[in-house]
Amino acid sequence: MKRIALVTGMVGVLMGFTAEAQETPRFAFNLGGGFTQPVGNTSRRLDTGWNVDAGAGFNFHPRVGVMAQFNFNELGINGPTLSSLGFPDGTVRVWSATLNPIVHVAPKGPVDVYFIGGGGLYHRTQEFTQPGISSAVGFDPFFGFYNFAVPVNQVLASYSVYKPGVNGGMGIALGTKWHAKFYAEARYHRIIMGNDRHTDYVPVTFGIRW
Repeated sequence: MKRIALVTGMVGVLMGFTAEAQETPRFAFNLGGGFTQPVGNTSRRLDTGWNVDAGAGFNFHPRVGVMAQFNFNELGINGPTLSSLGFPDGTVRVWSATLNPIVHVAPKGPVDVYFIGGGGLYHRTQEFTQPGISSAVGFDPFFGFYNFAVPVNQVLASYSVYKPGVNGGMGIALGTKWHAKFYAEARYHRIIMGNDRHTDYVPVTFGIRW
């Protein structure tokens, strides 16, 4: 009798997991944007910027999945750094393509806390610029062709590099189990630059997951 009860119990648990897995969509997506906060030594050189994030993934189980994500960030170089280098203005842009396991605490509840992190390829571009004027040609039916000035940013120096990086963080999603959920997420990113140097920042992203 004990063996029969044990087998029956195990079958019931397996059936429960199977039913739960069948109710969960196999594919997952996210789309969002927000602000990006530089941290550590990076915060001494860069100002707060902005980010956009998009991803698609696969759910192995209601609580466990994996996401392939693209993240883009733009941050301004701060005033003291520009003054010390002798440039009027500057920007750092970073995009990343990463593969990130994700673990949900309550995937079917109205409030789901999840943990996400992984790694992949990062591309960092830094540009130092100054305001300038460019000439363009316009056309008017009465006056014909004419020249006019257009304000532009003239690039004085630029450098780009591809490097590996890692990330990790958590988020909270609000909604129902059958519909898209609104989420807020903070994730720490580190680009491994080499020679004990790295670029650290935290995108805080708001968007939709489904």
